[in-house]
Amino acid sequence: MAENGGGGSGLAKRMCSVPEKVQLHLSMLALQFGYAGFHVVSRAALNMGISKIVFPVYRNILALLLLLPFAYFLEKKERPPLTWNFIIQFFLLAIVGITANQGFYLLGLDNTSPTFASAIQNSVPAITFLMAALLRIEKVRLDRKDGISKVAGTLFCVAGASVITLYKGPTIYSPAPPLETAAAAAMPAAPALLYQLGDAKGKSWTLGCIFLIGHCLSWSGWLVLQAPVLKKYPARLSFTSYQCFFGVIQFLVIAAFMERDPQAWLVHSGAELFSVFYAVLVASGIAFAVQIWCIDRGGPVFVAVYQPVQTLVVAIMTSFLLGEEFYLGGIIGAVLIITGLYLVLWGKNEERKFTVAAIQSPADHGNNRATPHIKSSTTQPLLSQSTENA
Repeated sequence: MAENGGGGSGLAKRMCSVPEKVQLHLSMLALQFGYAGFHVVSRAALNMGISKIVFPVYRNILALLLLLPFAYFLEKKERPPLTWNFIIQFFLLAIVGITANQGFYLLGLDNTSPTFASAIQNSVPAITFLMAALLRIEKVRLDRKDGISKVAGTLFCVAGASVITLYKGPTIYSPAPPLETAAAAAMPAAPALLYQLGDAKGKSWTLGCIFLIGHCLSWSGWLVLQAPVLKKYPARLSFTSYQCFFGVIQFLVIAAFMERDPQAWLVHSGAELFSVFYAVLVASGIAFAVQIWCIDRGGPVFVAVYQPVQTLVVAIMTSFLLGEEFYLGGIIGAVLIITGLYLVLWGKNEERKFTVAAIQSPADHGNNRATPHIKSSTTQPLLSQSTENA
């Protein structure tokens, strides 16, 4: 028994000996693979015929059941009393951050592809900055390089989203043969799932991109609107739980009008069940915990910089698993959006340096007060992505 205990202790010590910086990079890479898997699994579920209304209903019910125990026990002391004012705000935030956000995402994903859904999501920081600037939450300083960089990044993201939406272009890369075709040739009796994983045809690419832009607008709007509510209601787990609850109610109301087929509520295969559990456990639960730790240790900009890695991973996975084709317009748009993302992030980082310098300047002239912790004026779009996004 002593030897076993010593072995476990030795393993723990070896794990602790890994530099924290390496742990952060490995965690962020794993996080991007997890999110990439969510895009691919969701598209596979849609291709298998799962309802675009039933999927988010089950997903949010499971997310609510996952969050409730933690919210109840961990936030007993810091949770403010629930008032009608809070209930109305949670309901409205659920419309924007869950119902519209997830609904537009699934509609857009069904008409485009996981790669370009992931690519367009890189525009969320720029859209968030634009909304915050219009609402005068974010100050734009065009006389400084950080302000110019953020504005330029926003324009790049808008240009990239426009290119993806309006110009599909010729096929640049087409996997040959796709996975399901090869499987059918090698194993004629292969499960039907393999035949359903291919890129769906006959969809409206432009309409799908418009839905994805609506998804990004909803996500960014939620990020901007939640900030003042969180100041009055700092219990984040309870805050998210209430929104999940209202999101379920809203999707059920929509389902009452748009999903009349009782068969749509049945789980027809293990793959459909897996897709729902993956969305909750990996894309919401595990990713939420890993992301909070990475933000705490590395900062929000460090986390945001890894976002384009997700697009690359999605492109590789969908090429092999879904036989996805790549189009010139999508590639040009993705490059523009990712360039815009980095310009916005660089501008935010430079803005923080200006703020730190401005606060430390009086201290150099005899002010010995401790320098407060500096936070960006706009909530980073990746801070709460894991539970409400997609």
